[in-house]
Amino acid sequence: MNQTDLIKILSLVAKGALTVEDAKTQLKHLSFETIDFAQIDHHRSLRKGFPEVIFGQGKTSAHIIGILEKMIVHEDIILVTRLDKEKAHAIKSVIPGTQYFEDARLLWVKRKEPTITGFGKILVISAGTSDIPVAREAILTAQAMGNDVESIFDVGVAGIHRLFAFQEQIMTAAVIIVVAGMEGALPSVVAGMVKAPVIAVPTSIGYGTSFGGITALLGMLNSCSSNIAVVNIDNGFGAGFMASSINHVSIAG
Repeated sequence: MNQTDLIKILSLVAKGALTVEDAKTQLKHLSFETIDFAQIDHHRSLRKGFPEVIFGQGKTSAHIIGILEKMIVHEDIILVTRLDKEKAHAIKSVIPGTQYFEDARLLWVKRKEPTITGFGKILVISAGTSDIPVAREAILTAQAMGNDVESIFDVGVAGIHRLFAFQEQIMTAAVIIVVAGMEGALPSVVAGMVKAPVIAVPTSIGYGTSFGGITALLGMLNSCSSNIAVVNIDNGFGAGFMASSINHVSIAG
C-alpha cells in the first residue's frame, strides 16, 4: 500500500464515507501478510516508497504467482527480478498486466504507468554490448520507480572516442550508472568527467582472469575518481534502485 492509497482511506473515514470497520478490513495487512511460503511486506511502499521486489531465482513459478496475487491487490507496479523465460510464461498465463523482458530477466506487473517523480535524469551507460542485459535491468528498475531514464550502449575504453561523442548528454545527467566487465575501467573515466554521482556495476563478462567479474569489481572499488559507489557483480537492479533513491532526494530538503 502506498501513501496515496492510505491517505484516500483515511480521508474517506474522516468524511464519514467509509466506516471504521471497513477501513480496518482494508488495513488488515498494512504491515505484512503471511502465506504458506512467504511473509509479504505490504508496508514497504509506505516505508521505502516502492513495493517489495520479488527475487525470482530459486523460487518456483507457483511461489511467485502466489506472492503476486496478494501484492497486486495493493500495488500499482511490482517487479520480479532474475526470472527465466519458462517461469515468466507460466506467470503471464495467470497474472494479468504482466510484461517480461528476456534480456534483463525481469518481469513487471503494472496496473498503471509510473509517474515521473524523480528530480533529474538518470543515465545508464554500458561499456560493451555484452553488458547490455545488466544495463537493461538497471534501466527498467529506475523507470518502474518513476524516473526519466536514458541510455548509451557500447562506449567502452577500447574505443574511448565513442564516449566523448555523448559528452553533453553525460554532463546533464543527475545520476549515472556505468556497467562494465573485463577490467572495469569505464566508471573511472565517466566519473572523472562529471560532478554527478556515478554508480559502477561490474559484470561477469570477460576472459578467465576476470574471475566472473571480480577483477572489474576490484578495479571499480580502487577507482581514483571520488564520486563512485560500487554495487555487486551483475546487480543492475541494485544500481537502478540506488540511482532512483538519489534522484528522489530534493536539494531543497
